[in-house]
Amino acid sequence: MDDPIPPQPIDELFDIPEPPESELEEISEASKRGYQLLKENRFDEAIECFAQIIEKDKENNYALVGLGDAARKRGAFREASDFYRRCLVFHPGNSYALFGLADCYKALNQYHKAIEIWEQYLLHDNMNITVLTRVADAYRKVHDFRKSKAIYQRVLEMETDNHYALIGLGHLHYDFKEYKEALTYWQRMVDLQGDKVDIRVLTSIGNCYRKLKQFDKGIPYFEQALDRETDNFYALFGIADCYRGVGKQANSLIYWNKILEKDPRNKVILTRAGDAYRNMGEIEKATKYYEDALNIEFDVYAILGLAVIARNQGKWDDAITSLKMLIQNDPKNYRIHLELAQCYVAAGQRVQAAEILSDFQKTGIKNPFIQDALTRLSPKAN
Repeated sequence: MDDPIPPQPIDELFDIPEPPESELEEISEASKRGYQLLKENRFDEAIECFAQIIEKDKENNYALVGLGDAARKRGAFREASDFYRRCLVFHPGNSYALFGLADCYKALNQYHKAIEIWEQYLLHDNMNITVLTRVADAYRKVHDFRKSKAIYQRVLEMETDNHYALIGLGHLHYDFKEYKEALTYWQRMVDLQGDKVDIRVLTSIGNCYRKLKQFDKGIPYFEQALDRETDNFYALFGIADCYRGVGKQANSLIYWNKILEKDPRNKVILTRAGDAYRNMGEIEKATKYYEDALNIEFDVYAILGLAVIARNQGKWDDAITSLKMLIQNDPKNYRIHLELAQCYVAAGQRVQAAEILSDFQKTGIKNPFIQDALTRLSPKAN
C-alpha cells in the first residue's frame, strides 16, 4: 500500500530560507550608511547601524568588520580584534577582517601575530604592496633584518621608488646602525619630493649625520625641519646636539632653552643645557640647571656635571666622593671612570687614577678613551 504522504525531496530538507528581499535591502542600506558614518568619524552612529544588522544576521561579515573598524579607529584594539576574529570564524579568509586584525596586533606591539595574519592575507593576494610593506615593517620591529629587507626590496621591484619601502629601508638600516646605507634611502625621498618631503625624513637624515659625528652636515636638515615646524622636538634636539658637536655651545643653548620653554621639567635637556653653560664658563647657571634636574629625580649626568665643576674649582674630595657613588650605580659608564681618574690626577694621585681605569677594563668593555688614558698614565709615557 502506498504511503499517503509523499516523501519531501532531500534538497528541501536542508534548504535554508533566504531573508525576505525587503530585509536584504534594509541590511544593505544599513551597511552602506554605517561605512559612510565611519568615514565621517561618527563612530557611535556607525556602531548603531552595524548592531542593527547583527540583530538580524549575527554572521554578517560587513557588520562584523564595520564594528571592528569602528573600535580600531577609536583605539580600542582588543575590542576590535574580537570583532575581526568573529568575522573570520564565519568567513575564513575575509581580507578586510585579516587586514584589520593584523593592524590591531601591530598596534598592540604583537608583531609576530601581525606577521602571521598578514601572511594569511598574502595567500589570497601576494601582490598587495600595502600589506607587503606592513609585513616588512613588522619584521623590522622584531629585528629580523634579512626578511624585512627582502620584502622591502620586493616592493621596490614591483614599484620603483615606493615611498613606504624607501622610508622603511632607511629605518631598517638605521636600527642596525648602518647610517650611511640609511642615508641613501632617505636622501632618495628628498630627491623625489623636494620641499614636500615628510619632516620626519629631514630629521632622520639629520640624525644619521649626528650618529656619524658629521654634525655640520646634519644642521641644514634640522634647519629645514624647523622652518616648517618651529617647535618640533626632534629638530630642536637634533640641531642643539649638532651645535654642541661642532663646539658652538651658545648656539646649542638657543635650542636647549626652546625645548625647556615647552617642557621645563625635562631633566635630560636640563643637563645638556647645564653642560653648555659649564663649557662656556658660566658656572653659576650651569650649577642651577644641574640642580634643577636633580630636583626632578636622580640623574647621573647632572651629578657628573657638578663633579666636573667641583674638580675645576679644586674641590677634589667632593668630586671624588660623588663619582665613586655614581660608579656604584653605573659601573659600566666609561665617562664616570674617566672623570674620576682626572680628579685623582688633579689631586696628585696617579696610581689611584690608573686603578680606576683598570677597574673599568675588568668589566670586559673595550673603550678607546679608557685605553688612551691608561697609556698616558703609564710610567713609560712620562
